[in-house]
Amino acid sequence: MKYISILSIIISIFIASALNGAAQSPSKILKQAGKSLGGERVLQNLKSSRKTGRITRLTDGASGKFQMQAAEPNFYNAKFDLNGFETETGYNGKSGWMRDSRDGLRTLTGETGNDFQAEAIYRNSLWLDYKKQKAKIVSGGQAIINGKPTNSIILTTPKGTAIKMYFDVANGLLIREEIPAGELTKTFDYSDYRFASGIREPFTIKAKIGADAYEIKLNKIIHNQQIATSNFDFPKISGKPLPDIPTLLKQVQANGDKIEDILENYSYTQKIISRELGKDGILHETGSATNQLSFYKGYRISRLIEKNGRPLSPAEQADEDKNVQKRVAEIEKKIAKQEAKTSGDEAKRISIAETLRASNLINPRRERFRGRDVIVFDFEPNPNFDLKNAKSLLKFFGKVGGAIWIDEQDKQVIRIESSLFDNFKYGGVLVNVKKGSSFMFEQERVNDEIWLPSLIEINAAAKVLLFKGVNFNQIIKSDNYQKFTTEVKSSKIDEVKQP
Repeated sequence: MKYISILSIIISIFIASALNGAAQSPSKILKQAGKSLGGERVLQNLKSSRKTGRITRLTDGASGKFQMQAAEPNFYNAKFDLNGFETETGYNGKSGWMRDSRDGLRTLTGETGNDFQAEAIYRNSLWLDYKKQKAKIVSGGQAIINGKPTNSIILTTPKGTAIKMYFDVANGLLIREEIPAGELTKTFDYSDYRFASGIREPFTIKAKIGADAYEIKLNKIIHNQQIATSNFDFPKISGKPLPDIPTLLKQVQANGDKIEDILENYSYTQKIISRELGKDGILHETGSATNQLSFYKGYRISRLIEKNGRPLSPAEQADEDKNVQKRVAEIEKKIAKQEAKTSGDEAKRISIAETLRASNLINPRRERFRGRDVIVFDFEPNPNFDLKNAKSLLKFFGKVGGAIWIDEQDKQVIRIESSLFDNFKYGGVLVNVKKGSSFMFEQERVNDEIWLPSLIEINAAAKVLLFKGVNFNQIIKSDNYQKFTTEVKSSKIDEVKQP
C-alpha cells in the first residue's frame, strides 16, 4: 500500500509538471493546433464540408444515419435518426431552428438561439476569424482529458457565448469541445484523426448532450463541394395553410395605428444595461440607467430616475426634472408652430410593412411562441430594392436580415431578430455601423389589449468619423407598465388619473 501511495504521488507530480511545462499563450496554442490540422492556409481555404456516418445512443444502443454539413459564412445543419426517431438542427444565416419527431419544428430563440448561432459560425471558421468577429480568446488552464494532458482555450463571442476547446499538449490536436446550448452544455470528444483533402479530421466523435451520450463513427468527409443554401432552410412541413404575408403585414400596420393611441395611456420604466467583453473573455456589466417613460400630446417623455443601480441625488434629480420641463416646452412650441415632420417623426411613421419592402420574405411557417400561435418568416436584403433613393431608415433595412414573429390572433409583431448583412453608413461618413452587428426586439402582452416592448438587445460595432471603433453591447428592459391618463406638470410627470 505504501508503494502504491508513493507511486501515485510520483505520477501526480509528473503530470502536474507536464502541464506546467506545457502552459503556453492562447495564440501559440491555436497556431500549433492550426498546423496540426493541416496548416492555417488550408483551413482558411475551407469553404464547405459534409460529413456522414452512423450514430449510436450509448444508453440503449439505438442507432441510425448521421449527417453534418456547413458552408461559409455561417450555414450549418446536422441531422440524425435513432431507430426512426429523427432530430435535425440548422442555421440558415438568419435564424436557427430545430425539428424532431416529437415536438415538430420550432425556431431557436433567446440564449439557445444565440448559442446555436455561435456554434454555426464556429463550425465554419473555428477560431481563425475570432478578431474579425470581435470575439475574445483567453486561456482556460490545463486539464487531463481522456488521460491526456491538454491546454484549454475559451473563445467568447460578443453576445457572451463561451466555447471551450481542449488541445492535446503532445500534438496540438483538438480533443474536446464544450459548447453551450441554452441551459445545457454539449460536449464533443474527438479521436481517430485522419487526413481528408489535406485536412486532418476526427472520424470518431463521442458526444454528450444533457443526459444523453452518443458515439458517431464517420465514414465519409467531403470538403469544398458546393452545397445549396436550400439545404439549410426550414423543412417544408404540410399542414394548415399560411395567411398571405402582404395582407398580414397590412393588418399589423392597421393595428399599429390603434396601438399608438392606446400607448398614450401607459407609463413604464426602462432600464438600459451596458456591457463589455473584457480581456478575461467574460461579458461584464459596465453601467446602467433607469428611465421613467410616458407620453405628452403624442410625444414620448423620458425622465432619468436611477443610474448604476442607485437613485439620483436630489440635485441630480432636480437637473433631470429641468430637462423634462425643457422637453415639454419644445413640444408645445412644435405644436403651436405646426412644424413639419422631424426626422424622428418620419422614422416613427415608417411602418413595419414599409420597411420590409426592402427585404425578401422567405420561409413562412407556423409555430408556438410564449404559449401563442404565431406566424414566423425570415427576411433578407432585397437586391432589387432602390437603396439610393430610399429614406435613411429604409436604407438600413435594405441591408438587414433576420426573422420576425407575428401573433396570429392579435396581428402584432412580438419578436424581431436581425443582423447587418453589410456595413451601413449613417449621416454620410459620420457613423459606419459594421457588418454582423445584431439587434433583437421582443414585446409582451399587457392587460390583454396591447403588445409593449419588454426586451431589446443590441450588439453592434461602429466607427465614428476617424476615431477608433467602438462596440455597443446593451440590454434594454422595459417593465412596470401602468395604465394612466397622464399629463406633464411643472418639472415632472404627474399621474393625475388612475382607472
